[in-house]
Amino acid sequence: ATPRLSACTTREAGPIHENKDEERDQQDSDEEEETRGKDMAKKTWGDVIREMKIFLWNPETRQCLGRTAQSWGLILLFYLVLYTFLAGMFAFCLYIMLLTLSPYTPTYRDRVAPPGKYASLALFSVPSTPWGPFAWMLMRARSHLDPAYYNDAIQESKNIVCTPGQYFIQEEESSIKQACQFKRSELLNCSGIDDQTFGFSLGQPCILLKMNRIIGYQPGYGKPVTVSCKMQKGDESHLHEIKFYPSEAFDPMYFPYYGKRTHVNYTQPVVAVQFTSVSRNHNMNIQCQLNGQGIINDYNNDRFLGRIIFTLNIGE
Repeated sequence: ATPRLSACTTREAGPIHENKDEERDQQDSDEEEETRGKDMAKKTWGDVIREMKIFLWNPETRQCLGRTAQSWGLILLFYLVLYTFLAGMFAFCLYIMLLTLSPYTPTYRDRVAPPGKYASLALFSVPSTPWGPFAWMLMRARSHLDPAYYNDAIQESKNIVCTPGQYFIQEEESSIKQACQFKRSELLNCSGIDDQTFGFSLGQPCILLKMNRIIGYQPGYGKPVTVSCKMQKGDESHLHEIKFYPSEAFDPMYFPYYGKRTHVNYTQPVVAVQFTSVSRNHNMNIQCQLNGQGIINDYNNDRFLGRIIFTLNIGE
């Protein structure tokens, strides 16, 4: 019986001593916090400033902001190596990406919208005075037939005569591409050579139409893309006669376009629309559109996709 009592007494004494130690430790920590609080309460502003000065620079330990020069040096070295590695990795990834891109041809050409059509003028009217909107419209028309590109002599010296009705394919990607001739004189009454007012002074205005340039695009799938103009709203009888120069189509020989880097002398083809006989003093909403295979001209969310809509008003 005695050994059992001794064993029982030993088991019960262990937890009692442990609880007393925990209570003593808790009491000591409470006393330390109380002492620290009293010390903080006794500190003046002068003490705080002195501690801040020591924190900024401790002459005894020669520490700045709590760190020695060696510690600061190791930290700066670590971050220097880290950011140098990150910059090098970024530059390497950028270099690898650029290796996959061609400087001559866009990679994702399939995401480019089909070509729209834009005219040289935005709002068309012929006032009785040669100034104001009339002068502005003539300036815009002349800018689209820049003599530095469209003059016959320049076209003959820089560009070549191409075969109509077929694409002018040039396979070598990095070589300088040849361009087909497009002479200004082919626009006849709308060339601005004989009549520098482009028909506006006669009440027979010319509208110059171009297609947006898209690298590698072959419109019409081998067939010419035609142009048609009609009343968007209203009576069609107001449009008595319309003429197209040099024809009512964009010839495939001017396509594809290879970009400014290689297609240096490329000249955009122009279709000139002349309204030779229309009703006077009447606002006419006219829509000119492209027609051909693969051409989208009825997309309601973009009124300039494959078409152009403008207002024409010819005064007396």
